[in-house]
Amino acid sequence: MSSIVTGEAVVLELRPASFAARALGLLLDVMVNVVLLVLMLFGVAAASAELDEAAARALMLSSVVFCFVIVPVAVETLSRGLSLGKLAAGLRVVRDDGGAIRFRHAVIRGLTGFLEIYLTLGGLAIAVALFNDRSKRLGDIMAGTYALRSRVPVEGAAPVFMPPRLSAWAAAADIGRIPDATARQASQFIRQAGMMSPLSRAGMAASIATELARHVAPPPPPGTGPDDYLAAVVAERRNRDLSRLREARRRNSVVGERLERLPFGS
Repeated sequence: MSSIVTGEAVVLELRPASFAARALGLLLDVMVNVVLLVLMLFGVAAASAELDEAAARALMLSSVVFCFVIVPVAVETLSRGLSLGKLAAGLRVVRDDGGAIRFRHAVIRGLTGFLEIYLTLGGLAIAVALFNDRSKRLGDIMAGTYALRSRVPVEGAAPVFMPPRLSAWAAAADIGRIPDATARQASQFIRQAGMMSPLSRAGMAASIATELARHVAPPPPPGTGPDDYLAAVVAERRNRDLSRLREARRRNSVVGERLERLPFGS
């Protein structure tokens, strides 16, 4: 598994495709390209009666290049790393830094793929991929790309728990004046904290806690860490919002019952 670090210091895990998944996607792409080539060759054969032998050979060669090089390059360029086979296998080709591939990468992969996939019947691609930790084929190594899994299980957001020793303080604290933007920043930090490096997590927690402290009174008990402080404030704010929502629903229900008992139309 590889990772990249965003500008917000969030470590994003990217899962390279397994050899089996890449082989499946490649096999499907090859089948699609071969079927396309067969259809084009039928058309060339039908028109060969009106062409000389040199022209017919030129059309056949052009059909091979079109199906095995031009079509894969065009599809990967326009779809930013996808193809029918990769889409079916849940894969996408990306740069080594995790970004979307461009025309240059697709051309290198397409030209090299013609050699390692079609001219060697896939032998060269398999040999190279088996000895690479990301299952890269030769075209990926030359282009600086690899295939990753685009369909991965979605991890649920980290739940927000009230630190037990801060529950009494949070219940009596004045947190109603927190700006929505600051509250969202604190909530997002709690959800993403598990994906951050320890140093970045500590720095960002301290920064957000300092911002929250301007709107929360009184200060937390001595010795409270930034992470616990953020969790207590976010959890208490959420609990108060839920309480207000339940109270509003209760009042609406009472009003509705009273309206139903009124003798309208009598």
